[in-house]
Amino acid sequence: MGSMDSDGPPARPSALDSRKRKLAPFDWYRQMRSETPVRYDEERDVWDVFRYDETKQILEDYETFSSERPVTTETETEYGTFATDLMINTDPPRHDELRDVVDDAFTPGSIKKLGPHVREVTIDLLDEATRSGTEIDLVSTLAAPLPVTVIAELLGIPTDDRATFKRWSDTIIAGTTGDSTVATRQQATQEEMAEYFMELFERRKSDPQEDLLSTILNANSEEHQLAPTELLGFVALLLIAGNVTTTNLITNAMVVFSEDTDRMESIRSNGSLDLAIEEVLRTRAPIQAVTRVSTRDVAVGDKSIKEADRVVAWIGSANRDASTFADAEQFIPDRNPNHHLAFGSGIHYCLGAHLARLEARTALSTLFEQYSRIELPDERRIPLDSGFVYGIKQLPVRLHE
Repeated sequence: MGSMDSDGPPARPSALDSRKRKLAPFDWYRQMRSETPVRYDEERDVWDVFRYDETKQILEDYETFSSERPVTTETETEYGTFATDLMINTDPPRHDELRDVVDDAFTPGSIKKLGPHVREVTIDLLDEATRSGTEIDLVSTLAAPLPVTVIAELLGIPTDDRATFKRWSDTIIAGTTGDSTVATRQQATQEEMAEYFMELFERRKSDPQEDLLSTILNANSEEHQLAPTELLGFVALLLIAGNVTTTNLITNAMVVFSEDTDRMESIRSNGSLDLAIEEVLRTRAPIQAVTRVSTRDVAVGDKSIKEADRVVAWIGSANRDASTFADAEQFIPDRNPNHHLAFGSGIHYCLGAHLARLEARTALSTLFEQYSRIELPDERRIPLDSGFVYGIKQLPVRLHE
């Protein structure tokens, strides 16, 4: 077997190549948990881990299962491939130093203050989307532009550029499939992003603002010594990861809520939206898997993993493990407690988790308040072509006042 090459991202398992499995990998997860909860995939040269306890072990033990990656044009993350230094591709102490730069902006208290403005943005987007009728694509009109608009404003970037950010995000997500044509587009996108943001950083040097770009730039001191790739890494991660998580959380939630004729109305009337969003995160997590590299020989389950082997922890499967969750395959809107791993666990717990929850709750509650009924036409859904990101490209809805 030997150690794993880190030059490129592992392709998704061939079992998930079909449209049906991209939309619903859950039967395969259940089969893997039962038959091969820890397995070596020769085709991809990776270990796959499917159960909750082992997945949590991998997420939390950063000393044994490292997030560090060398910076190349195909540095793999759960969000795509990057040619920059990303905080999620570091371990302590550097990880803690980088996270400390922006941590204050993403605390629960800081995010709570954004609530009224996120609602204003949501209402404006819905007003714009419904000017020509109440049949809209929820992805392109609300779920995608909402998080991009909010994070662009936090960074201090003109919101007129949000369509450009969405294009960058889509390209980078697609890069997780290992397609050479996509990889070429992804590299060109990296160069375009780098040029754009380095120009903005130069502007902030002479004209600092009360925004995250200035905060990140001011952190480039003797204490932190941020390299240019780290400066770029901050904005890339905030724009792309924030978009990926929230867009697909909103979309996946609407799909799940509509699967049962009474479910959406029950969630609307019972005030259980927050718990229902957590259950969406458990059953349809926007990020289905993360990759780590073993730093030593280690036992996972009943398997022996060698130093430098690559390990894929399947969060989407772990969240449906019956040994941890009662009625694990069922969507229970008021499930509580709900110890899902959708945002990770340990030091790499998602920086933007509170913001993603706020944006999803605001988008969905505003839809419920403004429209008495929301229908999802029975149309063919196209899954995202990504190894680890779970969602769909479009979601037509009919809004009834």
